[in-house]
Amino acid sequence: MRKHGLRVLLCGLAMLVVGSRAPQAQGQAPFDPLWADKMFEKLEHDFGIVPSNADLKFRIKITNHYKQVVNIAGVSSSCGCTAGKLAKNTLASEESTFIDLSMDTRRFRGPKETKVTVTFNQPLFTSVVIQVKAFINPDLMLNPGAAEFGAIPKGTDRVLKMAVSFNGRGQFSIKDATCKSPNVAAKLVEARRDPFNQQYELQVTIKGTAPLGDLREQVILTTDDPNQKSIPVLVEAKVEPEYSVSPELVSFGALAPGERKTINIVVRGKKPFAIEKIESEKTAGTFETRLPKETRDVHVLPLTVIAPKEEGAVSDEFTVTVGGSTDPITFKAYGKVVARVTPAGAAPVPQNP
Repeated sequence: MRKHGLRVLLCGLAMLVVGSRAPQAQGQAPFDPLWADKMFEKLEHDFGIVPSNADLKFRIKITNHYKQVVNIAGVSSSCGCTAGKLAKNTLASEESTFIDLSMDTRRFRGPKETKVTVTFNQPLFTSVVIQVKAFINPDLMLNPGAAEFGAIPKGTDRVLKMAVSFNGRGQFSIKDATCKSPNVAAKLVEARRDPFNQQYELQVTIKGTAPLGDLREQVILTTDDPNQKSIPVLVEAKVEPEYSVSPELVSFGALAPGERKTINIVVRGKKPFAIEKIESEKTAGTFETRLPKETRDVHVLPLTVIAPKEEGAVSDEFTVTVGGSTDPITFKAYGKVVARVTPAGAAPVPQNP
């Protein structure tokens, strides 16, 4: 009896320790076995009926709703046809990340149902399973597997062409191509037809109106096949500014009164360009630079600060004007003027008048 009572006591203490370490949110019970599941935006995804050779990607958001730091140890899959890639492994309280799910449609055909497992090792060891499925249609093929533009400059239309093969068995065909995004246009042109197969050219355009940053959309191919009315085609690009400046925030650090310090600013373009002027917002006589006269795709601008005699912060915002461009190029500079410290017993350092 005593041994049994001791075992019960030890079990109770172990459960108390585990419960005390479990993630806690406001108003939540001390221990929730589904704490990790509740971090995921969703725990399943169906790609639907998709073409062979298509690139399939889907992003799921993960948010740490708890007070403790959460760490994801790894991601695994039950099948070589599916993978998951994390943008970030460690999440502070209320921080978010994403897991990108992908499926291979080149080596597999027909229905596929797999699992992606996300394993956590902090604050507790546990795992979350994401169900992933699709039907890979052998009668439909894309080449290439997605409209992947890579990096493109903002303000310029870019077009990519894809080949679409559809075995409509002499009964069905693809009728149209559309995209919900106002920044993406699609056009379908029939290239060849025989009694069983149709060949199309799909033209995908990312418009110059697309905003800066990552773009991920879908073009939907519409058919008259009642068993497959719509076919998704992935569109991806990274819209970059035509001109960029580095660094965007220039730190001169601590400055002595009257000190001069220079840091180089680099302005890059997709093609050779001329800088017409560089304007500062407020400080006159504190910062100075040299305007380049050449036309080139990379300009190095030496930015010099002349620290005022008064102590305190100095900062300014600069605008670089490029010939023929209406997009502003801006960067900021800052520093702090501090008094010179004279060591005890040393002679004072002479100051400039």
